[in-house]
Amino acid sequence: MVTIWLIFSAVLVVAEIISLGLTTVWFAIGALAAALAAFLNVKFSIQLIIFAVVSLVLLVLMGPLARKHLMKEPEKTNVEGLIGKIGVVKSTIDNLKAEGVVMLNGTEWSARSENDEIIEADCQVEVCSISGVKLIVKKVQK
Repeated sequence: MVTIWLIFSAVLVVAEIISLGLTTVWFAIGALAAALAAFLNVKFSIQLIIFAVVSLVLLVLMGPLARKHLMKEPEKTNVEGLIGKIGVVKSTIDNLKAEGVVMLNGTEWSARSENDEIIEADCQVEVCSISGVKLIVKKVQK
């Protein structure tokens, strides 16, 4: 029975590696606990109980803790990091004419107004979002 539990544990580890869901790893550890019980000649019904209890306790207690520490929020890319930044309008922004350029961090970007407002050159704008390669901006109120 020890061999069967060890094989079952190995299969669960492979499933965890494939899925990276932090779920089957707890059952793999439960299978190792059951393998230890089998090695100590504990009855099969008790081995099953050990497997179930260890697996479920680890899943309930360790799962959320492990996810919290291992599954971090993805870091913002360079483009996502532009949201909230202030830039200067270099060419008047007019959504109806599909025109407008903003200078931001030393780079010129095509820009559109968030609320279809015409924003004149030399005004400061805040980046609200990004649509494709265009900044969606609003005029900064002084």
